[in-house]
Amino acid sequence: MNRHRPLLLLILVVSALFAGCATKTVDKLYCLPKRSEEYNNLQSAIDGAMAGLEYCAPISGDNQQTVQMADLTGDGNQEALLFARSTDTKQLKILIFSMVQDQYVLIDTIESGGSAFDQVEYVQIDDMPGVEIVVGRQVSDQVLRSVSVYSCRPEGIQQLMMANYTKYLTCDLNSDGNSELFILHPGMSDADNGVAEWYYYQDGQLERSTEVNISEPVDHLKRLAVGKLDKNVPGVYVASAVEENAILTDVFALVDGKLTNISLSNESGTSVQTLRNYYVYGDDIDNDGIMELPSLVPMRNLEERTNQQSLIRWYSMTISGKEVDKMFTYHNFTGGWYMRLERDWLDRIAVTQSSEGSVEFFLWDLDGVRAKKIMTIYALTGANRVEEATQENRVVLARTDATVYAASLEPAAAELELAWDNLGDRFHLIYMDWKTGVT
Repeated sequence: MNRHRPLLLLILVVSALFAGCATKTVDKLYCLPKRSEEYNNLQSAIDGAMAGLEYCAPISGDNQQTVQMADLTGDGNQEALLFARSTDTKQLKILIFSMVQDQYVLIDTIESGGSAFDQVEYVQIDDMPGVEIVVGRQVSDQVLRSVSVYSCRPEGIQQLMMANYTKYLTCDLNSDGNSELFILHPGMSDADNGVAEWYYYQDGQLERSTEVNISEPVDHLKRLAVGKLDKNVPGVYVASAVEENAILTDVFALVDGKLTNISLSNESGTSVQTLRNYYVYGDDIDNDGIMELPSLVPMRNLEERTNQQSLIRWYSMTISGKEVDKMFTYHNFTGGWYMRLERDWLDRIAVTQSSEGSVEFFLWDLDGVRAKKIMTIYALTGANRVEEATQENRVVLARTDATVYAASLEPAAAELELAWDNLGDRFHLIYMDWKTGVT
């Protein structure tokens, strides 16, 4: 017993040390994180300035926090911007705090009328250090809103412009490295087509372009996006609803330094072609950095009673308004996928959907008399979906948490050089744009 006593003592000491460490570790895990001195300092400054105010965060856009940080002066230190509203007059206010000798101090306040902040962005617009504040406000319950641009100068906050808008975005249309403002607003009356304007910085101030019409009233607007035309020319794409089931897209770019609706330059006098559903908008479908626009290519049906189905032709626009074909696809929106096709297949492809939900592709012969099945696409969701997807004569194309996509090929597929090893490259899932909710 005496011979083992030193060993027992050693075990007890080590156990006690580990128990102490475990207790300290657990204590640390359950300790609330301490706020930084800078955070407490800013909170104290905000509390001191909130008398008679209530918080009023922007209601849309990427920046919806009540307190936001941005380097307005370009000195490498961020200012804090508090979005608030007076409790009595309901006047909107942006309180700007800056670090002065290790203390946050209220250095300026932007006051304006309005019922709420719509959205706010921080972009480089002028040639001076620091970013500008682009803030949109809801003036009333009406669609029309007010947007202003502010710059932080040595003498204080300076307003560079103010305009009414229905929708706006920041972009760099003249490729000078700074941002400009693209604005849409109504015409002379609600029934008139909408108007686009472009604000750009020149000679120490924001200049306004001449007004350019869009093809529809602004209340038909569905989507506003920045993209690249052919040859990497920047442009703005304005998608509007036409009647009940069509999308029409106007494309704006600078031509000889002037804002131009280049999609109105074709002989028809109308905008780029409509797409007869709300599911597909302009997109970089081939991931080449260029925005492509969709138009429909009707397919020949297998049966006369079958509802008309269409393929999609994707094209980019040149600065002169010319269309450049880029890709052709069949989109299956209910299944959440699309298949890339070749141009010379378009007159020969037919598609039907079975009662089980699978989609069958057929190929018309060169005389247009007979159609042979070439391929079937399955979207499998059941408990045995993996086993079903890997059955004989099937290949897995893609997987999600709930669905396995598979395909089977028929002998006639060889006429189009479709094979097991290249089918997956043509198959793609449809993803939703989280900012717009658009597929």
